[in-house]
Amino acid sequence: MTFQRPLAFTDTGVYDGCSVSELLTEIAAEVRGRQASEVREWQAIVAWADENIADTPAEAATVTERFVDTGVPIAGPNAPLVWEFGLMELIAVLGRSPDGGRAYVGRVVGCAWRLPRLYDAVLHGRVAPWKAARVAEQTMRLNREAVEFVDRQLAAAVGGVGLAQLDRLIATAITRFDPALAEAEREDAADGRYFDIGAMDEHGLSHIDGLLDAADGRDLDTALSRRARLRGQLGDDASLDVRRSKAAGDLARGDLELDIEIPDPETGEVIAKSPGRTAVITVHITDTTLTPGPFGKNPVGRWEEGRAPVSTEQIREWLTDATGPIIVRPVIDLADCVPVDAYEIPDRHKTRVRLRDTTCRFPHCTKDAAACDLDHAVPYADGGPTCPRQLVPLCRRHHRAKTHSLWRYTIIEPGHYLWTSPHGHHWHVGPEGTRSLDPPRSLDPDQS
Repeated sequence: MTFQRPLAFTDTGVYDGCSVSELLTEIAAEVRGRQASEVREWQAIVAWADENIADTPAEAATVTERFVDTGVPIAGPNAPLVWEFGLMELIAVLGRSPDGGRAYVGRVVGCAWRLPRLYDAVLHGRVAPWKAARVAEQTMRLNREAVEFVDRQLAAAVGGVGLAQLDRLIATAITRFDPALAEAEREDAADGRYFDIGAMDEHGLSHIDGLLDAADGRDLDTALSRRARLRGQLGDDASLDVRRSKAAGDLARGDLELDIEIPDPETGEVIAKSPGRTAVITVHITDTTLTPGPFGKNPVGRWEEGRAPVSTEQIREWLTDATGPIIVRPVIDLADCVPVDAYEIPDRHKTRVRLRDTTCRFPHCTKDAAACDLDHAVPYADGGPTCPRQLVPLCRRHHRAKTHSLWRYTIIEPGHYLWTSPHGHHWHVGPEGTRSLDPPRSLDPDQS
């Protein structure tokens, strides 16, 4: 069987005629070059951190967990306090998400200051940066004595340390030098049960992940198997796995009572009530979809908890099987501007803005718009209207950066924003994500 070559072959032909041996040599050189480039990036980040040390703990960047500020410096104890607003610019230049970039910079800085022997091994090519980053991440919670023990042991290891060995080494350090932390982690592990329903995918499905008490897990498995067998006996010809999945929904709906109401004549919302859950499905309607029927011809829905698009058939199926309050909310125009003469933002405006932008509009930030502040692009005190066109969702951290530092944005059109960092870098943030507009220019001092 023959395959058509990718277009890139005909465009460049760089490796035409190369033998397999030559190609492997070239790939090995690229691997070495990539690692050397990453080492230089680490060195630059460490030098940047040395120039951006916060004057006070209040100005320092800290670790967030589940959107909660822990107050712990990003690089761990005994490492420099990195300036919060400066870190935002570095992360944007790195092209990383705010939380991911914060963790990455914290690992690099933590390795340089808290694990100096390991950092030296990175600089001299003896340890890959990704391995050192993993060690820095796993040792960030350790006190000075424990992390010094890990650093010495890694430096003395011949042939490197595997991931399983590293885990054991860190556990030994915690038990030996920080017994209080060891006990706290033991208690946390004993109380670490959870049950998560993942975000909806493009097919209207969700992944489930959990850690249960063994007895609870056995009972749940028995119940699902029993209901799956019953479904099969009643004529469901789906596979056993599919029937078990459906049985989980049966268990959830078992005690719920459904009460369907007719559409509201003023808002167009179709509501199904019950004592159980509430789901909101937003159906975006354009001038080509305003046809008779509850959903029009080709509407696109979005489940507020999942952000993913929802097909008409999926919406109908959910309404058919509904056992909790479901609101189908038609949205005709998200870009209109009906200002109100007040600083406080009415709920209808909040809903439109958050449906339009979906996330914080700072470069690379992915925090849900529903959890964000709504910023007046032109301050209300300066005459800025309170209307959807002038409201922008910003998470609390990036709202503070825009208010208290030289971060600035301009609304190109509703949903599209041009951001300028304190040192003149630019990003376009829109429905397709964040795009860098470098090279940067110098800031006009009058713009401050």
